[in-house]
Amino acid sequence: MVTISKGLDSIYVDENDICFIDGATGRLLYAGFDIADLAAKSSFEETIFILWNRRLPKRQELADMRQQLGEHRNIPKEILELMEGLPTTAHPMDMLRTAVSALAAYDPEWHQNTPDANMRKAFRLTAKFPTITAAYHRIRQGLAIVRPDPARGIADDFLRMLLGRDPDELSTKIMDVCLILHAEHAMNASTFSALVTASTLSDLYSAITSAIGTLKGPLHGGANEEVMKMLLEIRSPEKAQEYVLNQLKAGKKLSGFGHRVYKAYDPRATILKQYALRLSQAKGDLSLFDTAEEVERVMLAQLAEKRIYPNVDFYSGIVYHLMGIPHDMFTPIFAVSRISGWTAHVLKYWQDNRLLRPLDLYTGPTSAEYVPLDKR
Repeated sequence: MVTISKGLDSIYVDENDICFIDGATGRLLYAGFDIADLAAKSSFEETIFILWNRRLPKRQELADMRQQLGEHRNIPKEILELMEGLPTTAHPMDMLRTAVSALAAYDPEWHQNTPDANMRKAFRLTAKFPTITAAYHRIRQGLAIVRPDPARGIADDFLRMLLGRDPDELSTKIMDVCLILHAEHAMNASTFSALVTASTLSDLYSAITSAIGTLKGPLHGGANEEVMKMLLEIRSPEKAQEYVLNQLKAGKKLSGFGHRVYKAYDPRATILKQYALRLSQAKGDLSLFDTAEEVERVMLAQLAEKRIYPNVDFYSGIVYHLMGIPHDMFTPIFAVSRISGWTAHVLKYWQDNRLLRPLDLYTGPTSAEYVPLDKR
């Protein structure tokens, strides 16, 4: 008997000391550290160190991490020229995928596949993602590119490069938290995609390019874009119940709700909901937050027995929207964060590599007769 597991549900492909998800109780740990503690006390740079090393850094180690990520933030002028040559209508995720693929040609160690060389590539990739993403947004708006400042933290510099101005303290903190929350999530679809490519002993750039293509999909990283489309269509808390009930009656799913792993409230959504409220209050406009909260209330009332709760995408979209970030930039920001998790998994997998080659069950004919073309 052959058991088909569509979506590879409950199939284990490897061991992992990078990330633990307790879907039943809604816990998320990076190398043992609770995501709530990291969001409150850590930084994205420290989180990257934790994911790559599975421990907290010493003071000098964290300083070295910040310095290296700052030094590698610049991107080659040829990549900027490539981005400038793309249509301004191109989706930023398509741009990111193309730029990262091309970036491999400019890596001084592109032909080296040793552990040390791959770690250096991970530094360069992680550092360049914010610059690439912000630069393309400026290019398509016809605005001058803002060069990176290696002395700044990643969240602070990314917002500065993206928006063309120094971000306020609250926005910088929220972006840093968002990057921490999206950095890693065990064997998700894009991480698995990266590992499939890496398992062939292809290079790190190819593995990350695979991951970017996977993240683009609306069932993965693109869901927060869909959440904002929904909330802006509803427009007010008073219309939320009717909208939700009509969608459910029509058998449609609502973006930002439910998760393959979590059967409890997504802990990342809990944190981002608090920041969405703070940012709404700071902006003096709670209409979007109130609409989202009413959608959540109706959804939980209707689907409580199915244990369907908001996921990280539901409130992250609101946070980015309130910071003035265009909706099609939401998923690239996800990638700016998740590059740290992708590289952590790939580097670990290469320590004991095995080609990922699953089976599928053939159900077609086994004795088909070939008929020559002139007799068909």
